[in-house]
Amino acid sequence: MSARPIRVLVIDDSAVVRKLVSDALRTDPEIEVVGTAVDPYIARDKIKQLNPDVLTLDLEMPRMDGLTFLKIVMAQRPLPVIIMSSLTRRGSDTALEALRLGAFDVLAKPGGPYSFGDLGPQLIARIKAAAGARLRQAPSTPPFAPPAPRSLSRRGATRDVILFGASTGGTEALRKVLAELPAGLPGIAIVQHIPPVFSKAFADRLNDLCAFEVREAVDGDRLTPGLALIAPGNFHLMLQWHGDHYRARVTGGPPVWHQRPAVDLLLKSAADCGAGAHALAGIFTGMGRDGAEGLLRLRERGATTFAQDEATSVVYGMPRAAWENGAAQTRLPLERIADFIVHHHENAVASPQLDPAPA
Repeated sequence: MSARPIRVLVIDDSAVVRKLVSDALRTDPEIEVVGTAVDPYIARDKIKQLNPDVLTLDLEMPRMDGLTFLKIVMAQRPLPVIIMSSLTRRGSDTALEALRLGAFDVLAKPGGPYSFGDLGPQLIARIKAAAGARLRQAPSTPPFAPPAPRSLSRRGATRDVILFGASTGGTEALRKVLAELPAGLPGIAIVQHIPPVFSKAFADRLNDLCAFEVREAVDGDRLTPGLALIAPGNFHLMLQWHGDHYRARVTGGPPVWHQRPAVDLLLKSAADCGAGAHALAGIFTGMGRDGAEGLLRLRERGATTFAQDEATSVVYGMPRAAWENGAAQTRLPLERIADFIVHHHENAVASPQLDPAPA
């Protein structure tokens, strides 16, 4: 336990949400709710008075919207900010923009006193992670679609596949890496810990930026070169081998490591359906240990594996676990990951692994 509790300011125009969030946080002795605010103007004054360590922030509020307030906070008094956003397409787009601007994480906002569910424990975990996390600097310019990189040859083994897992900080890490990748790579399957609806908005945003197609996975999708599939929020994504291609399985089932979708299930399914030496798999920034076991299984079966390094991770939890258990062969700073993937593919095309003979 730290020398003093983590000081939290709750900012939301809904009295119900302010009470639900405050009551949930007060159940943990390591967290102190130092105040609440109904709008950003009151919040601004309370930040000065109360000196909080972490903010929770609604995005739709009177007098000033949460996105505008977030820009001001990150420019003038950078603090870890956890976004509470409604499960709508508009709310999802705004929440993703908040993450781009430097927000720590996003959670689906409870809709009423009977819909809080298990949000309390999730929020507590994120508050604690945020208090010790590395703040990302907000970008000074809006995002732009980079020129499409050169297209690579698609020659290679039909079983070639690229697999990524990420959590807190991962939406921006994945955006940076995927936008730098060229067309012509093997199929890509991604698990990002993200709420429902947000995952569709995330996939659509990536699709606008990337040189290849990105979409939210649907059960039965064929994973082909030039396609990246994102696990839908609240559903697991796994792979199966069907004769000459991978097929996506999108299923329910219990959470793994408190997560649904879970990175471990994707990676283990790839290992179990023969990806092995044909796979390139990596773990990005995030809380917890999800993905370390699956990455180890893939490495043991011949995959090339990596983890994002500590210096560029917002939260060095999942990558640390994958490094310490021997699952990751190398640690890479975020800015080197795209080149690593391209070089791996070029080497794989030059010296392809043989596909197994048909049964």
